[in-house]
Amino acid sequence: MSSLVKKFSANIVGRDFAVGDIHGHFTLLQRALDKVEFDPVRDRLFSVGDLVDRGPECELVLEWLAKPWFHPVRGNHDDYVCRHDTCDLGNWVQNGGGWFLALPHAERQEYAVQFRELPIAIEVETPGGLIGLVHADCPFPSWRFLLEKLADGAEGNPGLLRSIKNSCMWSRRRVEQGDSSGVPDVHALVVGHTPMSNPSALGNVIHIDTAGWCPQKSGFFTLLDLHSLQAHMMRGARDEQDQG
Repeated sequence: MSSLVKKFSANIVGRDFAVGDIHGHFTLLQRALDKVEFDPVRDRLFSVGDLVDRGPECELVLEWLAKPWFHPVRGNHDDYVCRHDTCDLGNWVQNGGGWFLALPHAERQEYAVQFRELPIAIEVETPGGLIGLVHADCPFPSWRFLLEKLADGAEGNPGLLRSIKNSCMWSRRRVEQGDSSGVPDVHALVVGHTPMSNPSALGNVIHIDTAGWCPQKSGFFTLLDLHSLQAHMMRGARDEQDQG
């Protein structure tokens, strides 16, 4: 199996949660986990990516990547780290990448090595069925077809593979078109990337980036229980729940 895809068997001893974009706000994320009494011995946390940029704690990301219960996909901001020696630096700085450019060269390389290990897609077995996670969207008519293309490296076509990865990390087509057709082969597909005022679903595609990285504008973290698809919305000190 390609490192671009990671599969996880069912968690039979605890819970599985997914969280929206983090953007360097790990203290706020930990507070949200505390509210649901997250147990690092039994529970797992899956992230839809964008671990860094914009927030004040981006350099804590390596500590989080070392946690055995934390499993993120690669977001478009994470991909900047992977491509730091070839990307548009001006654009990245405008979008919060200044923290990375301030690092010594050796530290930049260490971040890049670890971020290149982040998969584009994650699949999790749950009691309700398979759950898929990507940062932005599935660009194909089915989840299975996406995994096949990622696993075989788009049959040795680097340009096509890059296009597929970019769609998974950047696309907002489904939201912009209000496409509720859903994605076959999974019980639900969980994504972030596009900030929402509340977690919302288009077909079986559940959007959980509720801007927890922007608390000054009333953003909050959403933790989605992957077993029940129940959304825990962490608005300030309150723990509100909504059926996904």
